[in-house]
Amino acid sequence: MRQGPVDRAVEQINLLDALLRERDGLLTVMDRIVALHGTARLIRATLGVDSGFVADLDGTDQAVVRWMSGTRTDLLQNLTVPLGQGIGGRAMALGQAVRVSDYVSSHEITHHFDAQVRGEGLGAMIAVPVISKSRTVAVAYAAMRSATDFGDTAVQRMEGIAEQAATALHIAGAAESKATSAVTAERHRMQNALHDSVGALLFSIGVQVRDLHQAIQDNPPLETRLSRLESDISAASSALRESLLALSDTTPERALPVELAEYARSFEARTGVTTRFVQLGQVAPMDSERTALLLAVVREGLLNIEKHSRPHSVIVTLGPCDGGVQLVVADDGAGAAPSDSNGTRMGVRSLAERAARVAGRVSLVRDEDGGCTLRAWLPDPA
Repeated sequence: MRQGPVDRAVEQINLLDALLRERDGLLTVMDRIVALHGTARLIRATLGVDSGFVADLDGTDQAVVRWMSGTRTDLLQNLTVPLGQGIGGRAMALGQAVRVSDYVSSHEITHHFDAQVRGEGLGAMIAVPVISKSRTVAVAYAAMRSATDFGDTAVQRMEGIAEQAATALHIAGAAESKATSAVTAERHRMQNALHDSVGALLFSIGVQVRDLHQAIQDNPPLETRLSRLESDISAASSALRESLLALSDTTPERALPVELAEYARSFEARTGVTTRFVQLGQVAPMDSERTALLLAVVREGLLNIEKHSRPHSVIVTLGPCDGGVQLVVADDGAGAAPSDSNGTRMGVRSLAERAARVAGRVSLVRDEDGGCTLRAWLPDPA
């Protein structure tokens, strides 16, 4: 099937979004790896020890040794250290440095990892928690291949290295947050651009097709073609709306107030008529059928206003009402009553039939002050 311009635009946007996420995720991971691997090397250079390694916290109650410098085997690689076990687990549990002069003979720690320590040929060891914002995020180790006593100076240097590592990890986390925010901002920018360009174009085409459809009489072939075109435009608009919701990274139910506000903003930008969306209270979550119906009501209401009214202002409201949710599109126009239009009557009748299927109702009335009010009420889902 040949892709239309909307499909191609959405596909390109989705591809760009995926590439942005992959790039930023890779840069963030690399920053974290550089920080922790650099910490392992810094331990050896600063303390003059035989080996330095770092365990990254995995959850809240265990760490995994991943970055090493000066080791001879891979026995410690990816070693899982639960809270309280071994020297690293004890450092996590206490939240402070732990040192032993000979690991396998020490009475201050458990000996769950003696086989790995013996295999690597390690003796004296220090483990220090890396703490960022009062939370342990990693564990730094220094080790010698013989039994010896680490003095207070060695512990202080390890604590200094742990502080540097905490700062580096904090920066990496901030970079990740910034990258995520940048991706989100770019998604919103693309969403708005797509909504204002393709969305406005589809809306304009739809208005012209409906005008032609109403103007043409006694030409069944042309009426059939216009009906098909109108149906295609409706399907393209629906696909565009789903893509916009995907870009907003939310569900149709949660996105309803956001999209109603976007409809109002876009209508105001297109027509110059002051348009406001007001949420009068929290509404119960709705399924996709009810959400789509309320969005269709707003589209119909704004279409009728643009075609028939000469309003100074328009207001769209959403809120709880009588055990359900009520949506109102009201204007203060002085133009011809939209209820006098065949197209308007058909559109409102179609919406009313859809609402009736879920025990709701839709009505359009002419106000005493000259404006019109399109009102939809749907019961809360059982």
